[in-house]
Parts: sequence; structure tokens; C-alpha cells
Amino acid sequence: MVLSAGLVFGLGLSVPGWAADRVLQSETGPLRVTEVAHGLDTPWALAFLPDGRLLVTERPGRMRLVARDGSLSAPIAGVPPVHARGQGGLLDVALSPDFGTDRTIVFSFAEPTAGGARTAVARARLDLERLRLEDVKIIFAQNEDPSGSHHWGSRLVFDRAGNLFVTLGDRFHSRDRVQALDSHIGKVVRIRPDGSVPADNPFVQREGARPEVWSYGHRNVQGAALHPVTGELWAHEHGPQGGDELNRVLSGRNYGWPDITYGREYVIGTKIGEGTTRPDVEPPVTQWTPSIAPSGMSFYTGDVFPQWKGNLFVGALKFQLIARLVLDGDKVVHEERIELGHRVRDVREGPDGRLWLLDESGGRVLRIDPA
Repeated sequence: MVLSAGLVFGLGLSVPGWAADRVLQSETGPLRVTEVAHGLDTPWALAFLPDGRLLVTERPGRMRLVARDGSLSAPIAGVPPVHARGQGGLLDVALSPDFGTDRTIVFSFAEPTAGGARTAVARARLDLERLRLEDVKIIFAQNEDPSGSHHWGSRLVFDRAGNLFVTLGDRFHSRDRVQALDSHIGKVVRIRPDGSVPADNPFVQREGARPEVWSYGHRNVQGAALHPVTGELWAHEHGPQGGDELNRVLSGRNYGWPDITYGREYVIGTKIGEGTTRPDVEPPVTQWTPSIAPSGMSFYTGDVFPQWKGNLFVGALKFQLIARLVLDGDKVVHEERIELGHRVRDVREGPDGRLWLLDESGGRVLRIDPA
């Protein structure tokens, strides 16, 4: 079922460590990978502005604009302090559905606290002329702030009603709180753009539960996107040693961690939890063992690659590739692995119908076109 794409290098001018264009042979034809920008420090997320520029986050705590010619702006002022340790720092960014009129963005980050740190989400108005954030306001923060620097989540996705999904991690050492509904640890939450709680969230009326919680039993969700037909949230999460999962993230459902998982403990390889299935746990659409370390995710709906219509693309950090998943309804019927040789942190379909990637290891923005 899994096929690895052979790697062929194209001719062209080069910058250190990267050919200007590289050609990859894929099952659907040759693909050209172009470096659009380089010089970023651990880029984590990108968003497309209406004027054709890109907004990119760097995990150490900077946000920059990438112009059409690939030049980088100075860091945008006004980003709050971040806990830039381990996997923490400045994380995802998304434009408000009304960005054209309100210039509002939301972004997630590891927020330092007196007790440790927590995943938080802020909204702000982006002043493109002065390169600064105005009216910065935190609209959500996890209600626990354990020590440690791992498993923050965190992807941001607006649903069709304008509500905001925020994916969260288990903070690595706090897996005992993942099944607890009075905690934000290991959850997907759903809030309004101002941070208030939608009345139809599944646990609004349950005593002792956090009303923001949409789903629970997650380990570390670093890829999320709305299904283009159903409007459902789909997301993938890191397993431990094996057991990375792709899920349909449905209202009120339990996704099992740490009781139900395909993964095993690091190093010693012992079993985690009680098995891989349970009647009250939503099974994954697919799972990856060995782990591919997924990050970033996008459904393809464009016309540039008609043969990709409806496919789902997932970036991989560990195996340094993008996985193309062919779907039949909510089932994965085929997977192709397109090897890049670089840690893919984010994957987005651009308004131009191309596929855009962030190469975390090389600090690059990449674009995939037909060759």
C-alpha cells in the first residue's frame, strides 16, 4: 500500500544545501519543488495573506512576512513572550474569516507562567504597514501549567460557523489528566473568536467538565483541517513509539489516550494501556506504526493537480516526507510517500492551487508544482 517516490534532482542554480528546483517522481507524475524563501529559524506555521504574501511563525517567538520574491520582513512587533524551550514557542497562526475587513489573526504559543507553561491562544490586529500586532488579547489558555517543554499541540482551525478549534497536547508527563473532563490537557477545544463558549459544545451542561472541550483522549495533535465536503474536523496526532493516528474529531468523543493506543513506551517498548480498541473509544481512520511523526495537514481541493482532488496531505518530521492519502469516504484506501529529505512541519494548499510546505530543518518555505 505504501510506495516511496524516487528522488531526482533537477538542474539549476543553487543556494547552500538546496537546489533551486528539485524534481520528484511521484505516482501521479513528476513534481517540481521550489524554494520560495530561506533563512527562517525553525518555522512552525504559515498563512496566506490576500495580497499574496505569507505570514510565517518561527518557534523562538518571531512572526515574519514572506514577500512574493522570497524576501523576509523584519520580525513583527507585539508578539507576547513565549516559552521557547524544547518543543515550545510560537506555534500556529490563522487568519480570521473576516480578515479582509478586520485584519484579525489568531495564534497559539507556549505561554510562560509562574508554575511552568501552558498552551495559549491570542487574537490581535495585524498592522501590515507598521509590522506590528495591535490589541493583543489572550482568548484561551489551558487551565493547567505543568513543568516540562513537550507536547503543546497546537493547530488552529475555524469551522464553517466561525468558531475556532484549538488542538492541545498532553504535556508529555501529564497523561493522567487526558481522560479528565475538568482539564484541558490532551483535548481539542472549541471556542468563539472572542474566547467565549459556543452553546452547542458537547459538555456545556455537564457538571465538573470544562465547557470548551470538544473531544478528549488525545496525545499531541499537530495537524488539523476541515473536511472540504462534510465540514468535519480531521486531525492527526503523535503516538509514542508507534501509533500515530488520523482521526475524524467528532463532538464529545473519546480518542483513547493513554488507555487505548497502538503505541508503546519509548526505549523499553512495553505496552501502554489496555489495548487498541474499546467500544466507547472512537477508532482512528488510520494509524502509522512505525511512527512517521506527523505535523501539518491539508485536504487538496484545487485544480492545478486534478488527480489529487479530495486527497489528504500530511507532513512527516521523522521520515522527512509528505504522505498523500487517497480517501473513499472516511476510509484511507491508498498512501503514497513522497520523500523530501527534510522535516516537514506544515502543509497547506495555497490559494494558487499549489501545495506549500515549511521545511523546519532547513528554515525554508517550499512550493510544489507540476514539473
